[in-house]
Amino acid sequence: MSVQVEAMPYRHVLVVPAMGSAVRIARETTELVLVECGVGLRHPSVGPALLIVAELVTNAVRHAAVSSPVITVTYARGSGAFAFAVHDRHPYQPALFGALGTAPGSGLVMVVEMTMELGGTAVVRADADGRGKAIWITLPV
Repeated sequence: MSVQVEAMPYRHVLVVPAMGSAVRIARETTELVLVECGVGLRHPSVGPALLIVAELVTNAVRHAAVSSPVITVTYARGSGAFAFAVHDRHPYQPALFGALGTAPGSGLVMVVEMTMELGGTAVVRADADGRGKAIWITLPV
């Protein structure tokens, strides 16, 4: 799947404090955004999208909260694709596809595997100052 997120016309941004409740809020917001974009909740990409966003927000809360008091989730929708990014201000940038070589059960392994199984893409984009990053997931819808 080769979709330029920047070219996707629909955008929604959610900013939440880096605490446990952020996971529920992000998951519920993802459902609402998908419905607003015209994606039915029974679409095969919806369940995985909800799990992926929950895992990425959980990781940000667990590992980045010290450096990043807020987490931003950005949603974009274009022709045939739905994308979302989880952003924090922690400088560590995980090697997404290096995660596949780690032990099963890792949340990041699950994120990459689910994304690939659906024909989607996963990319880490560093902030310009190198002090944060966004993990972008693009899924077909």
